Amino acid sequence: MKLTEIITLLDAEVLAGGDHVNKEITACGAADLMEDLSRKRTKGSLLITGLTSDLVITTSIDNQIGTVLMVRGKKPHPSMLALAEASQLPVLLTEHAMFTASGMLYMAGLRGLDGTW
Repeated sequence: MKLTEIITLLDAEVLAGGDHVNKEITACGAADLMEDLSRKRTKGSLLITGLTSDLVITTSIDNQIGTVLMVRGKKPHPSMLALAEASQLPVLLTEHAMFTASGMLYMAGLRGLDGTW
């Protein structure tokens, strides 16, 4: 699924990495515990999270996450967005709750890399 389709589906705002919204996202998962990411194959996937700290970006970079989607309209700290921009990592924001956003993406055909995440 194209990232632009995800943006439209979730009525998401692009907060960082706007030059990279034409990429293909083949999987997604939701996590607020960043250590969960190191246990999964996450390369190029979409991370759905409610966290707004720099740790989300550094962990996403380390695990080759393709895009970060923040839920519930939570605004990130400017340092988080600066780090994402410097790393060319798209960061999106939606008003939907994590459960709702996950369900919408699942119904649109997006799955986890290994069937679960």
